[in-house]
Amino acid sequence: MATARLDYIAPWWTYWLHNFPHINLTFVYVDNTFRPEDENYQQSLILLACVGVLGLGLSLLLLAIYLSCLCCCHREEEEDSKRPDACCVTWAAVITGLIICSAVGVGFYGNSETNDGVYRLTYSLYNANHTLGGIDSLVSGSLGSMETGLKQHLDRLGEIFAARGDFIQALRFMQQMADNVVRQLTNLPDISKAKVDLTALADQTGHIEYYRWLTYLLLLILDLVICLVTCLGVAKQSRWLLATIMVSGFLTLMLSWTSLGMGTATAVGTSDFCVSPDKFIANQTKDFLSADVAHYYLYCSPNLPNPFQQSLTIYQRSLTTMQIQVQGLLQFSVAVFPTAERDLLGIQRLLNSTEFNLHQLTALLDCRGLHKDYLDALMGVCYDGVEGLLYLCLFSLLAASAFSAMLCAIPRAWTLITSRDRDYDDIDEEDPFNPQARRMPYNPSRAHIHSFCSYSSSLGSQTSLHPPPQATSTIPSTEYMNQSMLYGGNPRYENVPLIGRGSPPPSYSPSMRTTYLSMTDAQIRHFGTDFQV
Repeated sequence: MATARLDYIAPWWTYWLHNFPHINLTFVYVDNTFRPEDENYQQSLILLACVGVLGLGLSLLLLAIYLSCLCCCHREEEEDSKRPDACCVTWAAVITGLIICSAVGVGFYGNSETNDGVYRLTYSLYNANHTLGGIDSLVSGSLGSMETGLKQHLDRLGEIFAARGDFIQALRFMQQMADNVVRQLTNLPDISKAKVDLTALADQTGHIEYYRWLTYLLLLILDLVICLVTCLGVAKQSRWLLATIMVSGFLTLMLSWTSLGMGTATAVGTSDFCVSPDKFIANQTKDFLSADVAHYYLYCSPNLPNPFQQSLTIYQRSLTTMQIQVQGLLQFSVAVFPTAERDLLGIQRLLNSTEFNLHQLTALLDCRGLHKDYLDALMGVCYDGVEGLLYLCLFSLLAASAFSAMLCAIPRAWTLITSRDRDYDDIDEEDPFNPQARRMPYNPSRAHIHSFCSYSSSLGSQTSLHPPPQATSTIPSTEYMNQSMLYGGNPRYENVPLIGRGSPPPSYSPSMRTTYLSMTDAQIRHFGTDFQV
């Protein structure tokens, strides 16, 4: 089996984070060795978390300077100068939305990776706790059998064999072997001396991870919703939507910088552990594990001797010797003392059960099971966990930058919307190309002012158009009659100048084309002269 150094190699990003400057609150450099109980080390992580506060303050300062400049430099602009600004605001909103969507994608990946890493950690802790619990149960069970069950049988046999010195000597020898078993079991590591319950630690870690995952999930959804509402507000040019986005943007900006600071501090602290995890584990277990035992489980190399091999060998030999003594007593003493058979068979069953526990204990004490759980926990924390934290830090940085740009673009968009509304108010309400004029209801009392109609429409009656007084014309009556025949005798199409009617030229129709082709040259020339008038 390969050694731990070949199975686990700290990733490069943990070394990069481990080299971050560790400075306490008095601005003194601190050793970057992972020491969570040290006050100076804790202060160094707190100072790293304050990077988010520094970034938030810098963003708010730049935003305040930008808004001050925008208010001071605000002036009325011409319509031509507004179009480039509106285009810039639109493109700024589009680019900001793309950045936020990319950041949300990165955040979802980082949140999932971190959750996977913590899940591997908790799963390994549960497995390790199961192994340690099994060792403790087997040791305590074997001790109880040797100290209580075996002693009761030997006491009763001592009363039965009181008259036989050779049998009493065999019972004393069995008691010595039982004492050897108890001594070897006592020399095994006492897991109960460990002040950390792995199950409680795994449960607490799982609860913290659940709320962390849920918090980031809500933050990601909030960022995505704000991005969509921003695009909607710019598209619909709604001021109340922009105001809502402004407030939500400030809140999300604060949350983004806060998550960046906390994520950076957590990633750096975890990387300090991942660079040299063996040293930290050995220091934490030195109260109840010897150095050779800790080294055996941390490295689990076939070249390393098993520190329990001698104890287990003595344990096995003692049980074998006791079983031989019981077989001899069953063979020679039962014929003389029939009442001793019951206790001798009880000792035999007890020894068989203890030997079975010995085989299980030997398998559990082997380093391969606990070492595998140890490696799985390291892989989950140092690979998936730290990598996920880095992606979450990248998400927070991108989101904070994007929301800072968004908060700078929203006031300009507000100004453009206000200027547009003011310009609409300045346009003549009778202008047919004014959007507000198109929304005005029809007023019959104003119909005579700049009316706009078409000959093909059905608005108005034939008597609604009142031509001006008939001007003196030198047109011959024949030509006038031809024009009357041309327009079908309709009084609306009399020889009235088009200027002043407030109407467009007559509509074209195929019947008019046929009539026009049937006219003489003189009629055509006169018809063109009339149109020019």
